[in-house]
Amino acid sequence: MNHKKTQLTEEELKLFGDLMPEELAEITHSGLNRRHFMKLLGLASAGLLASHLIGAEQLFARAVDMDIEDLPEVAIENGVTVSFRVNASNKKVVIDSRSTLLDTLRERLGLTGSKKGCDHGQCGACTVIVDGNRILSCLTLAASCEGKSVITIEGLAKDNELNPMQAAFLKHDGFQCGFCTPGQICSAVALMKEAKDGQASYITKDIRAKNSSIILSDDEIAERMSGNICRCGAYPNIVAAIKEAQSGKDVQQNWLFAG
Repeated sequence: MNHKKTQLTEEELKLFGDLMPEELAEITHSGLNRRHFMKLLGLASAGLLASHLIGAEQLFARAVDMDIEDLPEVAIENGVTVSFRVNASNKKVVIDSRSTLLDTLRERLGLTGSKKGCDHGQCGACTVIVDGNRILSCLTLAASCEGKSVITIEGLAKDNELNPMQAAFLKHDGFQCGFCTPGQICSAVALMKEAKDGQASYITKDIRAKNSSIILSDDEIAERMSGNICRCGAYPNIVAAIKEAQSGKDVQQNWLFAG
């Protein structure tokens, strides 16, 4: 695939020459790529672009219109080819064998709905569905998903029609800042399958009982969703949304007013 070579202004050349001299020859010869921009973003977050504001502003302003090539395969260490199905589309990507599924979805496939929160598997913001089961994509190697089906928040709606869980979250205002919401919804969608299959939870009274389906109580939902943290505290709304999505019936929220 051919890419247009980006013509840099005098200010932009000075920016790279002063702050990234080791990259200047490659940039002037082959043009900008994703790696160069990631380095620039790192310098910006460190406050090192203050003396090159004009060049930096020009680059970031034009970034949307630039044809930035992806990482060349030769720049990928320990490269492996992973073929899997993502949101009903077959994908084949060359990645570092150590890349997580979260980084692959966000940085290589452009699916930024799954969020990187704690990056330690503790907040649940990165939850996606793999072969019908919810997993923490920040702790999952992308290479382990070879041949599997991955569903992210972008793949839940069908033909512009929201998934019932998405619609329930909107109806019950199951989010505030929205950062954790993609993981919450993916986790809740997979939870429906767990309940339908009769899978037990920590608070299940009789784990030996064979249940073909479980009607989720507030306590069951709270327990099963405990791995998804909402820092805004929208938990009652989330519980109501999940109950309504499972039952298909309107769920009234109970409000407790102080004083």
